[in-house]
Amino acid sequence: MPGLVHVVDDDASFRTAIERRLRHAGYQVEPHASAQHLLDCLSGSAETPACILLDVQMPGLSGLELQNRLVELGTILPVVFVTGHSDIPTTVRAIKAGAEDFLTKPISSELMIAAIERALARCSLARSQQAELDAFLALVATLTPRERQVFDLIVRGKINKQIANELGTTERTVKAHRHEVMEKLQAHSLAELVTRTVRMGH
Repeated sequence: MPGLVHVVDDDASFRTAIERRLRHAGYQVEPHASAQHLLDCLSGSAETPACILLDVQMPGLSGLELQNRLVELGTILPVVFVTGHSDIPTTVRAIKAGAEDFLTKPISSELMIAAIERALARCSLARSQQAELDAFLALVATLTPRERQVFDLIVRGKINKQIANELGTTERTVKAHRHEVMEKLQAHSLAELVTRTVRMGH
């Protein structure tokens, strides 16, 4: 899978060597001498799947601090950590915070490429899920306030009679609203509507 790898390491010779290996393997590479430099360069609109090959210990923002900052920013770029001296607590913290892998220098090309491939696949999946979520939320935004109430009650498992009682209207009116909700949200069945809503964490 072609993709973009951000290499973040304060060691210039390591960055150059890794960049050469990755370009040779067919990846686009953007080297960064510091975590702050990466943050300054990141834009959220790139179409290419991307990941970050990140040194743990650097002057300024450390790798773990950068990882936390990326989570706060809501970025979906997976992180593969690289370290000269791995220690278990750091590894555990990084993996718990969502790191794809934790590699110890010197890194074998096979292990590095395998970790990058997994990270890029995760990035692609996260992007497609985000696009699906955005599309679904755009459809939900087309509902009228009353349809939105009916929608919320449907996905909470209420039947027409209960919805009618709760909204102070007739079952017939609820049926009409329900039909509109299904049409607007492009759902062919109640099961599909509930599944999509749950999957979107709505």
